[in-house]
Amino acid sequence: MPSETDPNPSGTDPNHILEFPGGYTRSVGPVIGRFLSELRDGRLKGVKTKSGRVLFPPVEYDPDTGDDVTDEFVDVGPVGTVTSWSWVPNPRKTHPLDRPFAWALIRPDAADTALLHALDMGVFEQGAKPPRQLKTGMRVRPRWRAERTGGIGDIECFQPEVTMINAPSRLEYRLQGGRALDRFLEGVEQGRILGHRCAVCGQVIIPMKGLCPKDGVPTSEEVELPHTGTVTTFAVNNLPDPRAPEVPFVSAYILLDGAGLTMLSLVAGIPADQVRMGMRVRAAWRPRAEWTRSMSNIKWFEPLDEPDVPFDQIKDYL
Repeated sequence: MPSETDPNPSGTDPNHILEFPGGYTRSVGPVIGRFLSELRDGRLKGVKTKSGRVLFPPVEYDPDTGDDVTDEFVDVGPVGTVTSWSWVPNPRKTHPLDRPFAWALIRPDAADTALLHALDMGVFEQGAKPPRQLKTGMRVRPRWRAERTGGIGDIECFQPEVTMINAPSRLEYRLQGGRALDRFLEGVEQGRILGHRCAVCGQVIIPMKGLCPKDGVPTSEEVELPHTGTVTTFAVNNLPDPRAPEVPFVSAYILLDGAGLTMLSLVAGIPADQVRMGMRVRAAWRPRAEWTRSMSNIKWFEPLDEPDVPFDQIKDYL
């Protein structure tokens, strides 16, 4: 029997409840019954109309003509396409998920009609805005319940197809640098930045390579460079890097004072959106006790309180 509670003057809770103890039992017929039986077994089935359209979920009559559908059932999905959606930032107690989700119309592959169901986009805080990847046309598949009874709730929800993965990667190798690079790293281990001067063009090459990339001649004259330089060009990075102090961070090409080639390093000590071409910087070295034969002795370059270098003076080093 339906039951009714006393009115609640606060208005925050329902003041009427319609309840059928033991549930409401009804027959479903051969078309809906076949659909629900297939759901219980973890399959999606549509039914064909006389015109050849595949209806999903199946119904007894063609919605366009009112004719009986055929008795031909068709496998559809399980992957489908979102045709429309509505984001639910604050789910209610009666909703299928306890975190923000979307109601979506989903048309399984091989079907001509769509099913309304919950779409789980992942874990979000209450009140969150819809994620960027939620869009019409996205591909989704059902997440089945472990215990199924033959009802639409046997599909717990739909989830996006996996399109990207984040796989940890690590490559270990030993670099044999040759005499020039070995000498350069020896200098770095001593807190010195060494370059080679080309006898033809006069440019100072850093790191030392043993030859001039411009003239192709061997180089051997050592030049010690200052630890200051100029940013020629840079990139703002938004992916984490263990070498960087924070995200976003800046990687930049630095033209050391007196050098003829730029070197790549991090820039820190200034917000990423304030780094600029022509900015003057100085090397920030790690504590002396941490020095090894590696460029990691220089953590990054930090800004100097000096005027920027005009673009015309660095344009040939971009």
